[in-house]
Amino acid sequence: MKHLLYFLGISLLAIPSFACDKCGNYDNEDFQIQKVSVKHSAEIAATIWEITVKGKAGQTTPVPAGQLNGAPVLGYVFPTTLKPTDVGFGDTEGIVALALTSHPDFDDTPLWDENTDGDYENDGIVWHPHWVVLTEDKRVEGGLAVKQFDPKDKTVVLPPTNPGMPMYMDSPGFQVITNGNTIRVVVPDYRMNNKTDFSYDGVAAYMQVNTDEKEGHGGGDKPMLGVYKVYSVASGNLSLPYKVD
Repeated sequence: MKHLLYFLGISLLAIPSFACDKCGNYDNEDFQIQKVSVKHSAEIAATIWEITVKGKAGQTTPVPAGQLNGAPVLGYVFPTTLKPTDVGFGDTEGIVALALTSHPDFDDTPLWDENTDGDYENDGIVWHPHWVVLTEDKRVEGGLAVKQFDPKDKTVVLPPTNPGMPMYMDSPGFQVITNGNTIRVVVPDYRMNNKTDFSYDGVAAYMQVNTDEKEGHGGGDKPMLGVYKVYSVASGNLSLPYKVD
């Protein structure tokens, strides 16, 4: 994580250590990244994003907390050098990442019915994508969180497919496919400003929701969605060394 944190201007020595009693429950081969790739196909005018793991990609999903506060989120994440404006956000500081996530306690894709049962509000556990903007947050072990904003701030620009939360998060609806040890998603060129020359990395991580400062993960004030544990990093040091093929 060293290089990405320094890219954000974060000193590793400045990040306090936090206990995470749930993080170890998911530290298995399903989140041990062996390879990451983003390939552009001119034929379909899209990029194919893939993470290959030692175990079975997407097989492990979070155990429900039974409520939104403290809800666990597992993710296969692609930090990138894309700009927020490339994926529909306003001009803001932070790292744009494509996160493939699973979280059974809530559904944040109100426009999409991923399990095709006719109910648009019950499929958070199904692996699905989010564009997010990550920023420094020393309150969590991972040192990063999804960037928040004041919901009264009318200058904030989000894509129209955002889930309605006061965070720089979008629910773009791209289909996520799990097949053996690989998880992949296809992103049309026009949905990311036709950018095909960016750098990226791959991360498997545990995140958690906090909606109550007094009862947040570990106690005290916590970000709404923070990174608490990184299980593996494709590059080994989060230096974003990979280029689109």
